[in-house]
Amino acid sequence: MPTPPPDAITLPLVLKALGEDLAQGGDTTSNALIAPDQQAQAVIVARQDGRLAGLCCARLTFAQLDANLAFTEHVRDGDDVLAGDVVASIKGPARSILAGERVALNFLGHLSGIATSTRAMVEKLEGTDARLCCTRKTLPGLRSLQKYAVRVGGGINHRFGLGGAILIKDNHIHAAGGIKNAITRAREHAGHMSKIEIEVDALDQLQSALPHKPDAVLLDNMDLRTLRQAVGIIDKRAIIEASGGVTLDTIADIAATGVDVISTSVITMSAPALDLGLDFTS
Repeated sequence: MPTPPPDAITLPLVLKALGEDLAQGGDTTSNALIAPDQQAQAVIVARQDGRLAGLCCARLTFAQLDANLAFTEHVRDGDDVLAGDVVASIKGPARSILAGERVALNFLGHLSGIATSTRAMVEKLEGTDARLCCTRKTLPGLRSLQKYAVRVGGGINHRFGLGGAILIKDNHIHAAGGIKNAITRAREHAGHMSKIEIEVDALDQLQSALPHKPDAVLLDNMDLRTLRQAVGIIDKRAIIEASGGVTLDTIADIAATGVDVISTSVITMSAPALDLGLDFTS
C-alpha cells in the first residue's frame, strides 16, 4: 500500500482547515449546548461503497483538537468498504469530536472519492498493459494528498511539479521555434538521468518528433483511429501516453489501441466525494 504524505506536509493543511472552521469563536453551537466535561463516543461510517483514503488526515484532525480524544481506525487506506461499514471510532470530549467532524470528513470523503474513481478506471484496464496516471491538475495545496489517493486507487503519478521531468508541450514548441529546436535544447539542458517527453496532437507532428528520439510521446486528444496509427508509427521507440477525452466509458477503448499510459485530470478534479458520516453512539 502506498505510504501517505508525512505529517510535515499534511499537518499544515489540517491546521488551515481547522482554522477556517473555528476562527470565528470556535463551535458556538456545541459550546452553547454541551458541557465542557461531557464525554461521547462516535463512529465514522461509510454511507456508500468505495475505496478508503485519507485516514491520516482524520487522525491528525482530532489529534490537533484534543489530546484526550482516542481515535481508532477499523480499516486501512486502500481497503474497499461497503455502505454501513465502520471506518473509525472516536472517544472523548463531545465538544472536541464535533469540532473536528466536518474537517475530518471533508478530507476523508474527498480523498476516498479520488481513490474510488481511480479504482473504477483501473478496473477497466484489466487485460491490457496500460496504466492510469494523474496529472498536475490538482487543487492548490492538496497535490500531495490527491496524488497519494490516486496511488491508493491503483493509479500512478505523473511528475509532481514542473521540475520532475521535461515535458515539451505546444506552447514550448511554439516558443522554441519548432519541434526539432525544442527537443534539441531540452537534450542539451537535461542531465543524463532526465527523461524527455513531447506532446503532439497530429501524426505529422509525431513524424517530426521521432527522429529526435524523445523518451516518451504524449498523444493529445486523438481519436481512436489516430491513436492506433500513432502507436504503429512509434513502434515501441518511445513510451506512449494518451490524454484527452478519458472517461469511464472510453478508457478501455483507449487502452486497446496499445498505449502504455493513459493520463487524465478527471480523477483529481472531478471525482465525487465518497459519502461518509459521523454518528454519536453514546
